[in-house]
Amino acid sequence: MGFGYWVAQERETGNFVGEIGFADYKRDLEPSLKGVPEIGWVLASPAHGRGYATEAVRAAVAWGDTHFSSARTACIIAPENAASIRVAVKCGYREFKATSYKGQPTLVFVRELRASP
Repeated sequence: MGFGYWVAQERETGNFVGEIGFADYKRDLEPSLKGVPEIGWVLASPAHGRGYATEAVRAAVAWGDTHFSSARTACIIAPENAASIRVAVKCGYREFKATSYKGQPTLVFVRELRASP
């Protein structure tokens, strides 16, 4: 598909920080995300609160802006995950719809792709 996840490492130590990237999860979700690259991120606990997620997600969406032909990317976040919601909003995602996924409340965020300069 031409996209996937990257592993993030701390520059100074080489320690594993987490994983960030895009996937096509083929989720049974309304609204459908068919054809929309879905960004996701997960960080190791010692990396929380240090700005790594925001930096990595910004780098990933910049990559997406130059590589995707679709008009938008999306992510889903549990409503109680305030830290990930903050990262998504800082990186240009806006709440699109409150829904449920696998019986759990879920927020769908979207970001319109920006044309490269």
